[in-house]
Amino acid sequence: MTNSVAMTWLRSNWLRVVVHVGALLPLIALFYDNYTYNLTANPIQNVTIRTGKAALVLLVLSLACTPLNSVFGFKQALKVRRALGLYGFMYVGLHLATFVVLDYGVDLQLIAQAVVEKYFVIAGFIAFLILVPLAITSTRGWQKRLGKNWKTLHKLVYLAIPIAVLHFALLVKSVIGRPEPLLWGALVLGLLALRLPAVRKWFADLRGRRRTTSASKPAPVGVPAQK
Repeated sequence: MTNSVAMTWLRSNWLRVVVHVGALLPLIALFYDNYTYNLTANPIQNVTIRTGKAALVLLVLSLACTPLNSVFGFKQALKVRRALGLYGFMYVGLHLATFVVLDYGVDLQLIAQAVVEKYFVIAGFIAFLILVPLAITSTRGWQKRLGKNWKTLHKLVYLAIPIAVLHFALLVKSVIGRPEPLLWGALVLGLLALRLPAVRKWFADLRGRRRTTSASKPAPVGVPAQK
């Protein structure tokens, strides 16, 4: 691949490169900190928090892709939506595996007791169960098999991500002095609001007016106006 071809490819796919590298960095950092014994005094809790945060960030970013395109006209966001969602699910799986294997030692009785008694575990488990069929059917093959039902099924992400935020909020237990769960909740609600037809139409009309205003501006002196 020549330099010019490589640069052309990079200009067209820079966002994909950023997403793949950025999504893998938390995992690389986790392995490095484990190798250098730098997972704090409570390594299981550290791994649990870090995988959970990475999952939440990536899932919310995947939720932001459609509004970025429909509201702000950033079409490249659609190219990375599936990758962000699958990377998010990967960290959800690591988060759950940490809970089941490292924290509870695959003791099914203790795990069942935690699922029944702890609200944050219930919320997290529900979010995971919703995300499983979405991850499985994320391929183009499944999209063709399911047809119109594919979009209906994948709208469940609008339920899974708020429940994931609820899981985080319940895990924190108290938002007093720790506004992070509230900020995540507000962000997710804002992204969901941007999907409402009336909101999308308002932004589309605003973009249209801006393009019309820009096109109607007189050309600078010495520069012929575009036809």
